[in-house]
Amino acid sequence: QVQLVESGGGLVQPGGSLRLSCAASGSILSIVATGWYRQAPGKQRELVARVTSGGRTNYADSVKGRFTISRDNAKNMVYLQMNSLKPEDTAVYYCQSDLVTYAGLLDYWGQGTQVTVSS
Repeated sequence: QVQLVESGGGLVQPGGSLRLSCAASGSILSIVATGWYRQAPGKQRELVARVTSGGRTNYADSVKGRFTISRDNAKNMVYLQMNSLKPEDTAVYYCQSDLVTYAGLLDYWGQGTQVTVSS
């Protein structure tokens, strides 16, 4: 059974920082890529940042220069460091990963963690 579990969300004031963590566990043979997505109320889910197994990253224009995605392959962990947070960053943040398991290459999602940026 493969699971992705996010943590690190919470309430932060504008200009503050948070670090989200995504832990992958289970019968994982390899991780192809992992991304952070977010969904605000009434809006579509959008890609925030993504990192491949080779270390290539890409970011949404709205977070470039403020957010940093990183990974620890040994621990099957991916992080999202969020700095200079703005109220418009408020959303549920989801971890998504393309994983190679004994069942093949599959797409997994975490349950989400709430990030609220407000004074």
